[in-house]
Amino acid sequence: MLRNIREILSLSASQYGWVMEPDAKDILRLAGIDVPLYRWVKTPDEALEFARTQGYPLAMKIVSPQVLHKSDVGGVIVGINTQEALLAGFEKMTHLTGFTGVLLEEMCQGIELIVGAKIDFQFGPVCMLGIGGVSVEIYQDTVIRMAPVEKKDVESMVAHLKAHSLLQGFRGTKPINMAALSQLLITFSSLVTELSDAIESIDLNPVICNEERCVAADARIILPPTRS
Repeated sequence: MLRNIREILSLSASQYGWVMEPDAKDILRLAGIDVPLYRWVKTPDEALEFARTQGYPLAMKIVSPQVLHKSDVGGVIVGINTQEALLAGFEKMTHLTGFTGVLLEEMCQGIELIVGAKIDFQFGPVCMLGIGGVSVEIYQDTVIRMAPVEKKDVESMVAHLKAHSLLQGFRGTKPINMAALSQLLITFSSLVTELSDAIESIDLNPVICNEERCVAADARIILPPTRS
C-alpha cells in the first residue's frame, strides 16, 4: 500500500509539485480513509456511464494540472440531478485551463469539518481538526495536535472546538459518528507521519460527517519543492 502511495507522490512531484485530486483520492482510499465513490472521466460518454452506475445527485470538479484552487475558477458543480445538467457541466469544464477531464463523485450530506496536516520543520507532522467547508476562514475554529494521534487525542480535539455541540447533536440534529471521525483522524495522522519526508501539507476540506460516515469529500496534497 505505502509503495503504491509513494509512487503516486513521486510521479506528481516530478510533474506538478502537488497531487491532483483523483490521485489524492486514490492515496486516501489506499490508506483506508473513507472517500466518496468517484471516477475521473474524460469524455461525456464516460460521465454518463458513471451516472448510470452511481445515480444522482453528483458533484463534478475540474481535473487540471494548472488548477489548484478549483472553486476560484468555477471548477466545482454540486447537486447535479439530470443528464442534461451533467452534460452541460462537462461542457463548461472543457473550457477551463488545462482541462484533463472531471472528477465525478457521489454527493454526501452532513456537518462539514476540515482535517489537515503540515510538516513543521521543528516539530514534525502536526494535525488539525476544525469546522470546515467554505466557513473555515471565517470561524477559524480549529485545534492542533502532534501526530500521530490516538483516540484520546481525538476526543480532546473535539472537546476543544468552540462548535463541538454541532457534532454531538444540536437542536434536534443527530450526532455524528464519533467512531468514524476518530478512525479517520487516527488513520490520517498515521499516514502523514509515514509520509512526512514526502509531503509538505495535506488538507481534507470538507470532511463530511453524519450519523453513519465521515467522508473526505475533497483533498489537497502539497509536495515539498524538488531539489536540483
